[in-house]
Amino acid sequence: MFCRQCEQTGGGKACTVAGVCGKDEKTAILQDALLHLLKGIAICVVKSDIASLKRKQADRFVVEALFSTITNVNFDTETIRNMIFKGYAIKEDLKSNINITGQLGEIADWAPKKNPDELIQQGRKVGVMANPGLNEDIRSLREILLYGLKGMAAYAGHASILGKDDESVNSFFYKVLSATADDSLDADALISMITEFGKVNFKCLEVLDSAHTGHFGHPAPTKVSLGIKQGPAIIVSGHDLLDLEQLLQQTEGKGVNIYTHGEMLPAHGYPNLKKYPHLVGHFGGAWQNQQKEFENIPAAILMTTNCIQKPRESYNANIFTTGLVRWPGVEHVEAKDRAKDFSKVIDKALELKGFKESRSGKDILVGFAHNAVLGVADKVIDAVKTGKIRHFFLVGGCDGAKPGRNYYTEFAQKIPKDCVILTLACGKFRFNTLEFGDINGIPRLLDCGQCNDAYSAIKIAIALARAFECDVNGLPLSLILSWYEQKAVCILLTLLSLGIKNIKLGPTLPAFISPNVLNVLVEKFNIAPITTADNDIDMVLKKKELGV
Repeated sequence: MFCRQCEQTGGGKACTVAGVCGKDEKTAILQDALLHLLKGIAICVVKSDIASLKRKQADRFVVEALFSTITNVNFDTETIRNMIFKGYAIKEDLKSNINITGQLGEIADWAPKKNPDELIQQGRKVGVMANPGLNEDIRSLREILLYGLKGMAAYAGHASILGKDDESVNSFFYKVLSATADDSLDADALISMITEFGKVNFKCLEVLDSAHTGHFGHPAPTKVSLGIKQGPAIIVSGHDLLDLEQLLQQTEGKGVNIYTHGEMLPAHGYPNLKKYPHLVGHFGGAWQNQQKEFENIPAAILMTTNCIQKPRESYNANIFTTGLVRWPGVEHVEAKDRAKDFSKVIDKALELKGFKESRSGKDILVGFAHNAVLGVADKVIDAVKTGKIRHFFLVGGCDGAKPGRNYYTEFAQKIPKDCVILTLACGKFRFNTLEFGDINGIPRLLDCGQCNDAYSAIKIAIALARAFECDVNGLPLSLILSWYEQKAVCILLTLLSLGIKNIKLGPTLPAFISPNVLNVLVEKFNIAPITTADNDIDMVLKKKELGV
């Protein structure tokens, strides 16, 4: 086992015995084998130029398989093993229907062993360090591409569930996967592909935004209660809005209160979700607190995508998974033609009877996606031109348990009162309950949504740049990002592809970025690690005053 795809990787270098995330060695090794298989599928598609209509099954499988290997998604060894054999069948079917002169190569011909122990041995030979003599910069660039691809698979997967996809995005999955197995590609070729990757992912984010807004409506500023109501309850965590909608439909009139958790918070801003009166509020904070927050609560819990942690004994019988997320021993709700029957989750909530008494809580604001913010763009632009708003700080990204993330709370608190904070993803839970006030009626804290909604923040920045007739780097805007897993890597590549510079990244830099690759990022984009809140705020504002 050798895994360093997340920020909390062991010793800041790699997890080699078991994952800090809770993944055991066998599952990690089987995921390496699954990724190797995906490269074989990609080689078949790229070398034979298979038409999109003939690879629909492969398209969906590649996205789901990549998504399954993201940190905190699938911890179930048997599920990953079954996925490998499903993928192998898809690959062999592709090969039987194509005409190619010459051999496809060893990776495309790779076949999984049926014996579980032999399959594990195969997986040990195809991981990140399978070729210890590989140039570290090539390895680093391949990892950046692969981890970014996993992130894009998450966004493509959410869009696909709502019936939206894009051929250019689907084709790019094969291009990148095959490139990570191509020894003829040098560092320059891989860097060029990374730039292309960011642009393709921007398209993918656009497709996802269209899927969400087309189905659920455009988010609008909405107050969300952090209190609890007496009665049976289901807490929904993860990212999948369609799962939440189906659950809301199936619980109508049954006396069950629905709460969001973690990255599901932005759901309250969507018109077609907040119309349900039994979507009563938000429970808890970011994903890494779930073991403490779910301890002994009399509620059913539904995990819809990534961000699951090992369930504690006190709620192990009350938690359910659905979609791609899995944990051994946890009951899973399967889909049938995208429809899901959540009756067991609902029955569990009724059995537990829920919270004995109501408890009031703070109200927070969500729903400041691009449509809402750009709807008052003239007011925002006027506030900037008249000096009422001095600067915008995008403080967002993933949260995590590793020490050092209190920096983001301190940073938000110390931002001057004539500045506005944009935020998205679960990093906002470090400060989204604090009081920031407003500037001429414009809230100083604007929650743009999930990590899935990064498109909103980017679109806001691009629109403001046009209004001020400058590029994004000329705006009074600074990006202070936190990262944890592969979706954050994906977003970073998109920001870089748009030419955005001076990004501050933390709490630590990725272990998979080699010194030489880091130097390229520093020289080309002036990307830098966070330092202290005071120093970084002071440096940002002084640079902007000097026009740097």
